[in-house]
Amino acid sequence: MNLTEDIKKQILDHAKEESPNESCGLIIIRKGKTKYKRCKNIAELPRECFVLADDDYIKAEEEGEIVAVVHSHPFTQPTPSDGDKVACEKSGVPWYIVNPTIEKWDYLEPSGFELPYVGRKFQFGIIDCYSLVKDYFKKELNLELRDYYRCDKFWEKGQNLYEDNFMNEGFRKVPLDEIQKHDVLLMHLEANLPNHAAIYLGDQQILHHVGERLSSRDLLGEYYIKNTAFVARHNSL
Repeated sequence: MNLTEDIKKQILDHAKEESPNESCGLIIIRKGKTKYKRCKNIAELPRECFVLADDDYIKAEEEGEIVAVVHSHPFTQPTPSDGDKVACEKSGVPWYIVNPTIEKWDYLEPSGFELPYVGRKFQFGIIDCYSLVKDYFKKELNLELRDYYRCDKFWEKGQNLYEDNFMNEGFRKVPLDEIQKHDVLLMHLEANLPNHAAIYLGDQQILHHVGERLSSRDLLGEYYIKNTAFVARHNSL
């Protein structure tokens, strides 16, 4: 889909107004006409990423058919990041990215993109420990876990999201000394509530993604064992 010059101007104006924060919006079609709908970026770090407000998305769906997502890269080239590629796949629609300073555009669309397990660059809520667990269970066990919105440092706000949501996804708690392949260790790393998930691969190896690090396979050593809140096993296993 090619954007008209008028739509591109609306997007660019919005991006310049929001800079240095990332702008975000949606392209909708209503009664055969294309419209750009500005949306609010509710990310806690809006200079680094965007989170589109649910209310804006719902209103856009009520106004017409959503056919594309738009956001800006105020400080970098509009080249899609891995986070953009992952989120584009989830959205199921094309994405347009613009740098408002140099007025340069880029475009991507869902193409079956998948990140490798090891070497992922951390981006909370998009490429993090839960998304790694989610991808692993889908690829290795053909189990589709639901995605959940999670704000950064949710555990500091008293939210026990990992325990609540893993139980909702059909997991049960098992003793640590009975751990087996495909079990998930829920850990509290420098926190009072579980804030990290690791997949047990067998032979004392775990696959996980710690904040601000690349995802990796590591030894299930004393530090991780000491900080394990509980082990979760899917009811299908």
